[in-house]
Amino acid sequence: MTTWTAFPADRPITLSGASGIDRAAHHRLDEAWLAAAWSHPSTRVFVVSGGQALIDDTPDGRTELVMTPAFEAPVTETHRYFLGEDEDGVAYFALQKDTLPGRMDQSARPAGLREAGLLLSPRDAGLLVHAVALENWQRLHRFCSRCGERTVIAAAGHIRRCPACGAEHYPRTDPAVIMLVTDDQDRALLGRQMHWPEGRFSTLAGFVEPGESIEQAVRREVAEEAGVVVGEVEYVASQPWPFPSSLMLGFRARAVSSEIQVDGEEIHEARWFSREELRAAFKSGEVLPPTGISIAARLVELWYGEPLP
Repeated sequence: MTTWTAFPADRPITLSGASGIDRAAHHRLDEAWLAAAWSHPSTRVFVVSGGQALIDDTPDGRTELVMTPAFEAPVTETHRYFLGEDEDGVAYFALQKDTLPGRMDQSARPAGLREAGLLLSPRDAGLLVHAVALENWQRLHRFCSRCGERTVIAAAGHIRRCPACGAEHYPRTDPAVIMLVTDDQDRALLGRQMHWPEGRFSTLAGFVEPGESIEQAVRREVAEEAGVVVGEVEYVASQPWPFPSSLMLGFRARAVSSEIQVDGEEIHEARWFSREELRAAFKSGEVLPPTGISIAARLVELWYGEPLP
């Protein structure tokens, strides 16, 4: 397999960087500690609603989550999620609300992770991805899967308990593989889904099925979507992807066949690209690169050898 360079320090995987936040899970069941942390003047709180939060641009050119002290936050008792502490002992909470609050100065704007993840600091991006993942899970898992009773929130937003049968339910994460496949000519296999903008190509991806290893999932998904047989598979890196609840596991893989036969459902078109062909297609506008927030862009860059346009 061709040796690729490591991820450059200035090209991190969005949503995956070190946030400087200790999730401090040992505090989640300590109601006295949580109450004290909530009332502490240094604690910072932000609202999440429908996968969005308020962000604001600072005079020095940065973009930040709009956070307030707890005493200025909207009132809620149940949908209050403890996200962790920073190295200075500042505690962070997210509040799940039906709508985002307004701002007197009108300078803040709502944004989801696809926009905000590219703008925020690693700390703020890490806090937001944690909050959005919890919000998605909370909205979709309000009833007990064992007996059907409505569940209640516990562990500062990280458990739902059933008062009827006693079952505890935890946030789910669905593993998905995403892979840059190359052949014996070191060409890259990129595909296009039907609902994407015309010309958008990216890596292949798919969910891991029950009873399947992640390496098996890589080989199966490539075969199903593009008809290409994969041999060697090597793990590269991962990325949280709460849209609504996935963890993207990034791989590079070596094809042992080159004939393409797309499934016509998930993948509408797939092509082999040499670096020169892809560079020319980018320049002409024939091909649009994968979006910058996705690990797909970093996987292609590792093979391509430079940042994508």
